[in-house]
Amino acid sequence: MKWTKVKDYEAMSQYGAERIFQVASRCLATSGKCNLGLATGNTMLRLYELLAEKFNAAGTDLRGLSTFNLDEYVAPNGREVPADHPLSYRAYMRKNLFSRLAPERGFADASAYYPPATDAASYDQQIADVGGLDLQLLGIGFNGHIAFNEPMSETEISVDDYGELPSRIIDLAPLTIATNARLTAGNDESMMPRQAVTMGLKPILAADEILLLACFKEQAAPLRRVQAGKVTPELPASYLNRHPKAEIAYTTDVIALS
Repeated sequence: MKWTKVKDYEAMSQYGAERIFQVASRCLATSGKCNLGLATGNTMLRLYELLAEKFNAAGTDLRGLSTFNLDEYVAPNGREVPADHPLSYRAYMRKNLFSRLAPERGFADASAYYPPATDAASYDQQIADVGGLDLQLLGIGFNGHIAFNEPMSETEISVDDYGELPSRIIDLAPLTIATNARLTAGNDESMMPRQAVTMGLKPILAADEILLLACFKEQAAPLRRVQAGKVTPELPASYLNRHPKAEIAYTTDVIALS
């Protein structure tokens, strides 16, 4: 595991955008295609602004770029929330990244994929069919979740079985609902869906490279546990310790690690 210290949110955003830009540019230049796994949330807002600027300034041909988002909220009817839902991740990606890409870069809306609530397992096959993810971008929940893979007790599932979990619909943990309501829904928990469809640990860990970004003080505690090295379903982010090219970049102005 590589641990990278950055000064603050701006430095983290610059670092993450440059890493993704370099991976995408390399893959597009060598094979004509690139598959990026993307995350949402406040952590990524500035990164996506900077990434679009980099692609536009470099004149990068993005016709071979495909993106695969980690998750989407699920409505009470069992389907993904519509794009006009105030918390829709489709709307988030459109607003914060895709609409900022110059049309002449050639990125197609049809090349942006999201896990389908009605057939979540098909998402894993879709990713495998395109050759897997070149890089997966992650955040970390305050309870240590990645994507919406919530912690589970080792009495419920073995360490190895948790790492093999596929994409699926899950019930959101109370802490996740409360946290996301505070950060994205004006602290109104009534706006928050109670379920989400999430990319599983198996396709996440199959990515060639993983980059996790952290910039909230509440993320220090789970990161310290990741740093301790024990892999457990009680701390989903700990599975990054099993990945040969995983990196965690964190802001030292708010997160103190050894």
